[in-house]
Amino acid sequence: MLRPSPAKPPMLIERTQPVLDKLSRTLGEPIITYWNSNKGSICQNDVAGLYALLRKLGTIERLTLFVKSDGGSGQASLRMVNLLRRYVKHLTVLAPLECQSAATMLALGADRILMGPLAHLSAVDTSLTHDLSPIDRDNDRVSVSNDELLRVIRLWTEQAKSSTTNPYEALFPYVHPLVIGAVDRSSALSTRICEEILSYHMDDKERAREISNNLNAGYPSHNYPITLREAKRIGLNVEAMDDSVNALLFELNEIYSEMGESATTDFDEKNSHDNSIIKVMEAAGTLIYYQLDKDWHYRSEERRWVALNEKSQWRKADLVKGKVHLSQLHVR
Repeated sequence: MLRPSPAKPPMLIERTQPVLDKLSRTLGEPIITYWNSNKGSICQNDVAGLYALLRKLGTIERLTLFVKSDGGSGQASLRMVNLLRRYVKHLTVLAPLECQSAATMLALGADRILMGPLAHLSAVDTSLTHDLSPIDRDNDRVSVSNDELLRVIRLWTEQAKSSTTNPYEALFPYVHPLVIGAVDRSSALSTRICEEILSYHMDDKERAREISNNLNAGYPSHNYPITLREAKRIGLNVEAMDDSVNALLFELNEIYSEMGESATTDFDEKNSHDNSIIKVMEAAGTLIYYQLDKDWHYRSEERRWVALNEKSQWRKADLVKGKVHLSQLHVR
């Protein structure tokens, strides 16, 4: 039996570029977009993709960055901010939707943040998936956060005051000691990254430290939604986004979401192929996107899915005189 051809996602640069141009004219300055689907996250390779767009723009006085992401690597966010600040004197971040975790870190690098009615930042306390992390029912490693560990220890201490048992000894059968150490180190790193990012435009070190500590330890949940009012309260330079700009960003997000719809083809119950576009970066005339291209196979004996024939890569679409030119972007 012949396998069906894998699904292919649409490339819609002909629709995104007019919206991007209208946004740029409305804002009065160039704009770059950075959009992640629910399968994508901020990672180190994004820095090289952003560099390709910034190099094309050159050194400029002002730039607006549209960010939509659930998070990812805070260290990659620091590198992206460093790169942006090499090319841009005044940076504005537009956040019409979720701008969480590492994306919040990225937004901290802006001189000002414009937030729409549905926008939210989030806490940036670090969760970590370690090689020695606990395994869930699907045989996958689970992430462990510093906040979760500290809450367990605190509850143990409060409710077992007469016990002489060390709470960490009770935790070790479930969470490896090296994982606990790695999570603690990662949390300290997260605070340091926030302070460093804020220092690109904030001279008051005490204020930067207070904001960083608040974002890392001031919320009971990693996904706690920090809305416009809360962002102002903790000291961020945030403003309400103009409705016309928000409407254009929603139009752009809708097109990106169409490009980023799941493009998974199931061959049988144990084999499938994924061609989904998981992230998009775009500037005038050029759209860069990361497209998955890999097979998935379910190993029954291990009770988990494994990727095979991995050919995922960055690709580039240029719109020249109304014609779309596709090419590979070699980023490693």
